[in-house]
Amino acid sequence: MKIAVNTRLLIPGKLDGIGRFADETLRIITVKHPEHEFIFYFDRKPHEQFIYNRNVKPVVLLPQARHPFLFLAWFEASLPLHFMRSKPNVFLSPDGFLSLTTNVKSVGVIHDLNFEHFPEDIPLMVRKYYSNMFPRFARKASRIATVSEYSKSDIANTYHINPEKIDVVYNGAGSIFKPLQLTDKEATKQKFSHGNEYFFFIGTLHPRKNLVNLFKAFDQFKKTDSKGIKLVLAGARMWWTDEIRLAYEGMEHRDDVIFTGRVTDKELAALMASALALTYVSYFEGFGIPILEAFHCDTPVITSNVTSMPEVAGNAAVLIDPFSLTSIADSMQKVASDEAFREKLIVEGRKQRQKFSWEQTAESLWKCVEKTFP
Repeated sequence: MKIAVNTRLLIPGKLDGIGRFADETLRIITVKHPEHEFIFYFDRKPHEQFIYNRNVKPVVLLPQARHPFLFLAWFEASLPLHFMRSKPNVFLSPDGFLSLTTNVKSVGVIHDLNFEHFPEDIPLMVRKYYSNMFPRFARKASRIATVSEYSKSDIANTYHINPEKIDVVYNGAGSIFKPLQLTDKEATKQKFSHGNEYFFFIGTLHPRKNLVNLFKAFDQFKKTDSKGIKLVLAGARMWWTDEIRLAYEGMEHRDDVIFTGRVTDKELAALMASALALTYVSYFEGFGIPILEAFHCDTPVITSNVTSMPEVAGNAAVLIDPFSLTSIADSMQKVASDEAFREKLIVEGRKQRQKFSWEQTAESLWKCVEKTFP
């Protein structure tokens, strides 16, 4: 079979959640299935690290698709034109974007519908594109894959899609995420938090990550903190809104907040493994990969009791109300002050992490793709 794949988010050093999903799953799938040909469609010159096997053929199509108008040009003109020459049997799109002007069977991975529930968090042009196109992508798809039972139900209900058309393919965590020796933890803290213990956040600084309430709750926590605990945030300020900026600037203890910006994978794993706890208090997630990465690092987790996060966390995290400052701050206080409680969370995290792996993700995604084969 000839399988076309949308790989425009495979950019070295810039893999976000969806890009990491694509990287991990496609590496496994292409190596495990040398009997098939995979055409990887990029919108810029690809890095050799993403050409995983000899059965991968990279193709660059223009324009670079990073704006709604350019999305349309890439998916509705450039891609169908090349399909006429390459004649693929199936099109796999790890970010859910499909081409509506081709008859090729399609598998779209729709990770979540945050833009449907919190449209105000998305820039106007992108919001209009998503709200107009994703219902059509969902109907167009031969199969849909998504990353949690929560998202499966959400897609089925929001877009009136038969649940039988949707397969759940849980995310995994990379092997780089693992516990560190005490000396390595201390070196990480010296490098990033002035030698202090810290709560950790990882992700694009986006409104749905609930940074406003995280800042305010941390400020509330600091009123009773005598240990000099910091809040470290790793991620690009891609969606740094006025509301987030004002919440940060209004903090009494903002000098205890540290922004690392985008870090390397090795630095990210070290930051995760050295943290007092992960504070991942989003008000919407399709999965929440950092929760699982923290479990693999033996790092306690504080996360939200909404959308997919309880499904991923199980009994291994402190579940908080993301809209309650007291709920977040009290959980920080509990984790910071109770070593036995932290150890209990770590033990439960070791159990919960066994339920997920990128190998299982790749196998589930491949089974989803195979359902389109004649």
